[in-house]
Amino acid sequence: MKHARKRVESEESFGLRDTLIWCGIPIVIVLLVRMFLFGFYVIPSGSMLNTIEPGDRVITSKLTPKVFKLQRGDVVVFKDPDHWLQQENSGRFGGDYLIKRLIGLPGDTVACEGPGKPVTVNGVAIDETSYIRSGVDPSSFAFSEKVTAGHVFVMGDNRANSADSRYHQDDSSHGLVPVSDVVGVGLVKYWPLNHISTLDAHHDVFRDVPEGSAD
Repeated sequence: MKHARKRVESEESFGLRDTLIWCGIPIVIVLLVRMFLFGFYVIPSGSMLNTIEPGDRVITSKLTPKVFKLQRGDVVVFKDPDHWLQQENSGRFGGDYLIKRLIGLPGDTVACEGPGKPVTVNGVAIDETSYIRSGVDPSSFAFSEKVTAGHVFVMGDNRANSADSRYHQDDSSHGLVPVSDVVGVGLVKYWPLNHISTLDAHHDVFRDVPEGSAD
């Protein structure tokens, strides 16, 4: 009887251990994926219409810019660089983060002559009709900004309702976002179900843009 009881207790012990292992391993994997590979965010504002709508949920890759280089056109998630959220109309994006499209890399000069004129990068006009909201000017006012080392220039796809790099020329980084504040690049919209789609970076829009100058 004693041997039988020990055998039962041993089997119960192994059963509990196996359960903990098989339940615990997937949980650990999910946590590691969330910590190092992907970010999940809910979008509250309309600054990226019609690419991303308020209430959409997006998945981002944390491998960029840590492993892979940022590219013009990437939809980037970044920490609030200098109280930008105070000018966003609908509150915070997943805490202290914002989402915009990367237009200028370090060394680039991003400019626009005003309403009805295209945005230029290093003197080359870019055709943004593939992602900018229909009926909205590329910029409602003129600007010109040289992107300094370690920073990027970002704009919302809904230019009429986006407090982006254009609007923060007087802050500590002159409207630029430190690359160190970029936490990921948007991959897909996964909710609501009828909005599921990839987030196109439209890299082809910038194919004729020459490399910027560090001078």
